[in-house]
Amino acid sequence: MKGKILIIEDEVKIARFVELELNYEGYEVEKAHDGRTGFETFKNGNFDLILLDIMLPTMSGIEVLRRVRAISEIPVIMLTAKDETVDKVTGLDLGADDYVTKPFEIEELLARIRVALKRKSVNRIEGNILTAGKLKVDLEKYTVSYDQEAIEITKREFDLLKYLLENKNKVLSREKIVEEVWGYDYYGDTNVVDVYIRYLRSKLDDKFNKKIIYTVRGVGYSVKDE
Repeated sequence: MKGKILIIEDEVKIARFVELELNYEGYEVEKAHDGRTGFETFKNGNFDLILLDIMLPTMSGIEVLRRVRAISEIPVIMLTAKDETVDKVTGLDLGADDYVTKPFEIEELLARIRVALKRKSVNRIEGNILTAGKLKVDLEKYTVSYDQEAIEITKREFDLLKYLLENKNKVLSREKIVEEVWGYDYYGDTNVVDVYIRYLRSKLDDKFNKKIIYTVRGVGYSVKDE
């Protein structure tokens, strides 16, 4: 068995068609036809990937994705209609791995599934090393390097960089960063995030003349793959 895939899609014929194709390719499949059932199915199952429609009854695909990402880094491929550009962007910002626009060719969907599952496998193998381009954070050795050059940073800077890399390609709000890096009991100003982002940029972006940490105005910060 290649893997277990959850299809959350309210169009029964599409869900059944994709299920049959995935079964033929050697995947185990479960289906749900509304958002709430889909999320509950995900929580109660052991899946390797989710195919998630955006327009769903009872709970939107975007909300399902938000709840999934709160507890899991499972690969998620969004299924979107042509006119759902805003939702595509929102989905990617929330941590969707990819999206396919309906109607789609099944071979394209299968290829994207293979890529997402391969990426998950690589991440699992290299679980103690976080990377973004030439930037590398070794969680076991507690070291940071860029293009093999060691970088000296404080524990707080390390924790912040680690969190950014763990959520690579996602936009993280200051509030979320404070909550995860400084802790729930931190009652200071969220401007502390801006201060430490400046510290990291002076040691990374400025030193190596390379854009690593991105600011999304009015939202927060993100580290992207080069």
